[in-house]
Amino acid sequence: MERDLDILADDTFRKIAMKTEEEEMLAGLMAAQKHLPCKFFYDETGSKLFEQITRLEEYYPSRTEKSILKRHAGELMRGAEGASLVEIASGDCSKISILLQVLPKSMVKTSTYVPVDVSLSALEESRCKLQERFGAIEVCGIVADFMQQIHLVSQHENRIFCFFGSTIGNLDRRDAVRFVAKLGKLIKTGERLLLGLDMVKDKAVLERAYNDEKGITARFNKNILNVANKILGTDFEPEYFRHHAFFDDEKQRIEMHLVAIRDMIVKSPFFERDLEIPKGQTIHTENSHKFTSHHIGEFASVSGLSVRAVYTDSNRWFTLADYIK
Repeated sequence: MERDLDILADDTFRKIAMKTEEEEMLAGLMAAQKHLPCKFFYDETGSKLFEQITRLEEYYPSRTEKSILKRHAGELMRGAEGASLVEIASGDCSKISILLQVLPKSMVKTSTYVPVDVSLSALEESRCKLQERFGAIEVCGIVADFMQQIHLVSQHENRIFCFFGSTIGNLDRRDAVRFVAKLGKLIKTGERLLLGLDMVKDKAVLERAYNDEKGITARFNKNILNVANKILGTDFEPEYFRHHAFFDDEKQRIEMHLVAIRDMIVKSPFFERDLEIPKGQTIHTENSHKFTSHHIGEFASVSGLSVRAVYTDSNRWFTLADYIK
């Protein structure tokens, strides 16, 4: 345990995590529809690229969610004295900072920030930024896959769970329901969940958000192949793939794929035989499901939580649901 960073990332955990990563990647690449779990986007390079994406004019989710947080931060943090703010899939610390800045300094000192993320570099950077800005706030980062290891936050009390960015949309509908149900069992009486949801909207707006003119999303998407090269020792060449993102009306989700622009053979010491990828074949890298008001109630029902408040923007593009037990 790295006490100087207050980050739970010992050697045993990392070895377990690495084995799981290899198995997950192999299973995805061997499937009929090849896919890679989107959590592998977020190595150090991917995390930095995603921060750039959140600042793009086309990418409305981060900008819109932050505007909601800024408008309602006072209400959201009322009665949060001494709370542990558990941010699931935390990424950078920009959103949690909006909530912390409305607290008096005396309250910040008694608060604990518990970011849960697969990226150690993102946790380290968040810790430095928060302690530089807010001084004595305690930061207890957890390097983990939240889907499998959210129980690691059980040592903290008086928690406000924050699941921003509509990251829950990256899960299949069934997995999203199961995860919220799991959270409901973990959340104690009086504790809360702040859940960011990207809403169903005009198809053109959605597709533009994932196909920016600068090509940063394309670079972000292709970088997952560099991560595969590190983990599996593959020899993917990202330049021979094309970024493709589109909205599926029936499934109400954005799908991101990498499309092979030529025939290729990929090698890896983990493969029983070389991987043949013909021109035009895709590797499915991400789903981003969009939500309706129905889902807000569904998540309350399966989790045993009550809807405390629902906040949105003037366009009703994004929603922040505040649940309590």
